[in-house]
Amino acid sequence: MADINAGIIALLNVSDKLYDILGKCNFGNTKLVTFESSLELYKDYHKLNLNVSAIIAESEVMGPYGVSLLDTLKKNGMGNIPFFLLSDKLNENQTQMCLQAGVADVFLKPLNQSQLENKINFILKNWTELQKHSNRKPVVVYKTPLIKRIFDVFFAGMALLCLSPLLIIIMIAMKIESKGPIFYYSLRVGTGYRIFKFYKLRSMFVNADKRLKELQHLNQYNSGEKVEIDPNKIILCDECAAAGSKCRSPLYADGNTWCEKQYLGNKKLQAGSAFFKLKNDPRITKVGNFIRNTSIDELPQLWNVIKGDMSIVGNRPLPLYEAEKLTTDKYAPRFLAPAGLTGLWQVEKRGKGKMSEEERLMLDNTYAQNHNFWYDIKLILKTIPALFQKENV
Repeated sequence: MADINAGIIALLNVSDKLYDILGKCNFGNTKLVTFESSLELYKDYHKLNLNVSAIIAESEVMGPYGVSLLDTLKKNGMGNIPFFLLSDKLNENQTQMCLQAGVADVFLKPLNQSQLENKINFILKNWTELQKHSNRKPVVVYKTPLIKRIFDVFFAGMALLCLSPLLIIIMIAMKIESKGPIFYYSLRVGTGYRIFKFYKLRSMFVNADKRLKELQHLNQYNSGEKVEIDPNKIILCDECAAAGSKCRSPLYADGNTWCEKQYLGNKKLQAGSAFFKLKNDPRITKVGNFIRNTSIDELPQLWNVIKGDMSIVGNRPLPLYEAEKLTTDKYAPRFLAPAGLTGLWQVEKRGKGKMSEEERLMLDNTYAQNHNFWYDIKLILKTIPALFQKENV
C-alpha cells in the first residue's frame, strides 16, 4: 500500500486503460491506490485512518459508482473528500445533478492527460477555498404532503402487520429449501433522481448463474449444438460489455451479487420471450416460483414505503441503467412525482394490449403533472380490478 502519510487518491472501478493514463499524471507525493469496492474503501478509511486526498471513480452519472456512491460516501463521513467521475457522456440535466450532489468534476472519455492532471491538482490545492465559495443550491425535490405520508405509513404498516404471519412462514420455507439470504436489494432511482435500496424476497438459488452450463440440455431452444459456458466467467449484456468489464446493474444480498438484467431476463424466459427457456426452471426455488406468481416477492417494498423511499401510489422507481437514459427535458418530469408501488400506467394500460415505452413514459409525466391525494385514491380503486387482468405488466 502507498505511504498513508503522503496522502492517496482512491480509485474505484477504474479500468486498466484509464489507470495507465492516471499513472502518467504528476500528482506530487500523492499516490494512486486501487480499491476493489467502496466497502473496502470505507473500512480502510476508518480502520487505518487513511489520508484520502481525492476519490476517482469510473462510472456514468447514474451508475453504481456515480452520484449514488457520493451520497453513500457522505453518509459514511467521507463527504468532504473531492470526488471525480470518469464518464462516457454528460448532458445538461446530468451536469446539474453532479453540481447539486457535490461532484468536484466530471472528465469525459477519451481522457486528456494534461487536462486531467491540471484540473485535479488545481482542485486538490484549492478545495477548501472552492467549497467556501461554492454556489451550489440545495436540491429542490418533491415533498410528500402530510396527508399522503400518513396514508402511506398507515396502509403499509397495516399491510405488513396483517401479512406478517404469511411472510414468516415463507421465510422459514425459504431457509429450509435453500441456503442464502432471504432479502436482496437493487439500486433504484425515485423522486428527484434520488437513489435508494429497493428490497425484494429472493426467488432463485444463489448460484443460479453458474448452473447455466449444467442446464443447457434442458433448453427448449437447444438445436443439439454443443455450447460451452464457463461457470466462472461473468456474462455481460452488450450494454455492460460496451461500458467495461463489470455489471452496471448489480443486485446485492449479504455479500452475494447478481446481474439485475439477467434476473429480469429470467422472468421473461418463463413467458417464452428469449432463446434460453427452461420448462420448470430448476434455478428457481419452489418457494420462489410461488412468491413470483403471487407477487409476494414484492412485499418488502412496503418497508420502502414506511422508510419514505416510495409511496403507495406514484411512478415506478427505475433501475439505474434505465433512469440514466431519461435525464432529458422530455422525460425528466416523471421524476418530479413520488415513486410508488402502483401508478397511472399500471391501471390505464393493463389488460388493454401492448404498451410502448413512449406511452408508459408519457403516462408517468401525466401523473407527475396531475397527482394529488384524491387522485391517488382513485388510482388505488382502479388498481384492484386491474390486478385480475391477465396481462403481465
